[in-house]
Amino acid sequence: MDLPINHFKQALLAGQRQIGLWSHLCNHISAEILAGCGFDWLLLDMEHSPNELPDLLPQLMAMRGGSASAIVRPPWNDMVTFKRLLDIGVQTLLVPYVQTAQEAAQAVSQTRYPPEGVRGFAGAPRASGYGRVPGYAQRCAQELCVLVQVETVQGLANLESIAGVAGVDGVFIGPGDLSAALGHLGNPRHPEVLAAIDDAIARIRACGKAAGILTGDEALARHYLEQGCLFVAVGADQNLLRDSAQALCARFKT
Repeated sequence: MDLPINHFKQALLAGQRQIGLWSHLCNHISAEILAGCGFDWLLLDMEHSPNELPDLLPQLMAMRGGSASAIVRPPWNDMVTFKRLLDIGVQTLLVPYVQTAQEAAQAVSQTRYPPEGVRGFAGAPRASGYGRVPGYAQRCAQELCVLVQVETVQGLANLESIAGVAGVDGVFIGPGDLSAALGHLGNPRHPEVLAAIDDAIARIRACGKAAGILTGDEALARHYLEQGCLFVAVGADQNLLRDSAQALCARFKT
């Protein structure tokens, strides 16, 4: 048994666009369905969804065999949470609310074993095939991907230093919190927010790192891809379910 390849990370390194979907539903059946829809990645959210470790494990299992790589957004930049996620086989983390290079370095450190980092050691976790992957502890970092989420004015100010941290593979712009931070709560399409996002994408790319974002606006998603974003989430499962169910109901009730 060999170390699983992180196809999402390898695609970013090769400069290949990765189209994703956000998942809030916290369910292994919906994760299995979505993983087989052709998306390159599926974000399993713990920050703004009622997802916990026992919920995530069956979702990861259900996604095996699908086209989508699993990305998990933990609730916070927390060493204990990272350790537990990595042990069950998560290879890509999207770390929320990173505002400084120090916080970005902290995130990277929490994914590395000593002496490079502070990840706690487990003898035979699921990530190592329950001990079947030879040299897992020595090799696992090469397939781990750390994405940091910048979503505040302070984060934007420190963007170059954050992107420059060794071990940070990509920088994700959080349009919801960023719009709030810029004084336009609930309006990520405000011209000031859009201009800040375009500028951030260009700055991330200038640092040689992959830029990412989420938007359910198809025109905006295509715009961000044209701007050079490499990983773009183009919708969310709960919204797709809501909209398609409401539309079906409306066709029969009008």
